[in-house]
Amino acid sequence: QVQLVESGGGLVRPGGSLRLSCAASGLTFSKYSMRWYRQAPGKEREWVAHISSDSTIRSYADSVKGRFTVSRDNAKNTVYLQMTMLKPEDTAVYICNTFISDDYWGQGTQVTVSS
Repeated sequence: QVQLVESGGGLVRPGGSLRLSCAASGLTFSKYSMRWYRQAPGKEREWVAHISSDSTIRSYADSVKGRFTVSRDNAKNTVYLQMTMLKPEDTAVYICNTFISDDYWGQGTQVTVSS
């Protein structure tokens, strides 16, 4: 079955950087688009970034555009989210997602931006 496992979260100060990873298994990874979402306490899940199967199309939520970069390594079945210039409002659980006849979600990784 499809499994998505995120890692790389942690506590970082405002202005800092983190790189998240999402390792995928149980699918032909190179065929599918991948997405990052985030969910802050008490808020709805929010789409953050999308990357097409061949990395030619990347898109971002306005709130992260210019600060976050999504990438993937199809040889490693892994998608990344490089986050820079982090702000306290970026604090959330970050979750990766793919759609193959149904939505598949990872368990998420916590990112906390605080001084």
